[in-house]
Amino acid sequence: MLSLFFFLSSSFLILFFFRKTSALHILNQWFLSFENRLHLHQSFKIPRYNLHSQENSLYRKILTYLDSLPSVEDSDYTNLFSGPNPSDIFLHLDPNHTVHDTFLGAKLSWTNAAAAATGGADALVLRLKKKDKRRVFRQYFQHILSVADEIEQRRKKDVTMYVNSGAGEWGSAPFTHPASFETVAMDAELKNKVKSDLEQFVKSKQYYHRLGRVWKRSYLLYGAPGTGKSSFVAAMAKFLCYDVYDVDVSKFTDGADWKVMLMQTTAKSLIVIEDLDRLLTEKSKSNATSLSSVLNFMDGIVSCCGEERVMVFTMNETKDEVDQAVLRPGRVDVHIHFPLCDFSTFKILASSYLGLKEHKLFPQVEEVFQTGARLSPAEVGEIMISNRNSPTRALKTVISVLQVHSEGQRLSQSGSGRNSDDNEPGAVICRESVHTVREFRKLYGLLRLGSRRKEESYSGPIEKEAPRI
Repeated sequence: MLSLFFFLSSSFLILFFFRKTSALHILNQWFLSFENRLHLHQSFKIPRYNLHSQENSLYRKILTYLDSLPSVEDSDYTNLFSGPNPSDIFLHLDPNHTVHDTFLGAKLSWTNAAAAATGGADALVLRLKKKDKRRVFRQYFQHILSVADEIEQRRKKDVTMYVNSGAGEWGSAPFTHPASFETVAMDAELKNKVKSDLEQFVKSKQYYHRLGRVWKRSYLLYGAPGTGKSSFVAAMAKFLCYDVYDVDVSKFTDGADWKVMLMQTTAKSLIVIEDLDRLLTEKSKSNATSLSSVLNFMDGIVSCCGEERVMVFTMNETKDEVDQAVLRPGRVDVHIHFPLCDFSTFKILASSYLGLKEHKLFPQVEEVFQTGARLSPAEVGEIMISNRNSPTRALKTVISVLQVHSEGQRLSQSGSGRNSDDNEPGAVICRESVHTVREFRKLYGLLRLGSRRKEESYSGPIEKEAPRI
């Protein structure tokens, strides 16, 4: 009995070996080659980009469908990815590998052809028998689109971040920024205005078309560093469930690159250019970041090739220092100022970071703010995070830092009032101002040293501020 078992096992292994590596495998390849010579099969290529360098939406939907097929698990080589939720595992067909599918009795195969194999951009290649084409072709693609739409609807809240590379392509990663409009330290009335404006835009496709305008909207966020502009962009993306395209203009070599990258963005996207003021004021020898390139990117003909997009520009200075041609209506629709932290913003931050609605030190904090002392919301938030286990210490530290800042302002103002021709006193004031800044930084260092304890992690809200549209 045992010998019979070994005989059967050996026979099975030998047959399996020959099937995979020898005569049967060779015969199978010859048969497939013979079929191809008789033109029994037909192939269709779905490129990633169309002739105008825009993304082919059909490519993305088919790829979504293929990744959902059970046969992907049986493919020779499959990639595994985790989603925004680490417990979610996603399969993705590896380049130059094939997956099989069936539909209404027809057998079909898909190959994920990489750019090197197609002589251009990435593509998906469908192969099916000619006799099945007329019977299932249109119904099969309708089935693919239906399944892909259902999957995308389930993933609707997952936002993707895209960054342009030097190779002229967009790299992507899950966008996991925790900011939302609920965590924004902003005047409630202004916050509601922004949300209402975004909601109205999403519903206004027919209205824009009736006016003969492209369905897009643009925002300018301007204010000092640390006032929450970048986090506000994240809140907008989360609110709209739009993918984010973060444009790194340093990767562009000429004006044509701007246009190509813009055409590759998809609908339902937030296109972000940060530090617009620096971009426009830098004296660059190349023409890549010239004023004309920026203007064409904002409202040129190419910018009209895609709809349902929101453009966001940020600046660290006052908008008066930028050529007003850039900010005229039609190029920028909504202007939002992000000021430094005042007392009303401070109370929002104290409520979010420390859980304080009222405190006996609030009047003293308000009094210091009334002297004109200001900090950025990011600076106030950092103090509160460092002292979150002791709200009283956090408030006292804020008061101390504000007082240092107020004293620095007073010295600076008194220095500017002196005779500008008197060089020596001016130099003294300069040294005092530097000394004040050093004290400020030293105070932050002491805060960090005093806060080095074993503390539980804190997912505090993101600081945000802006008073008027």
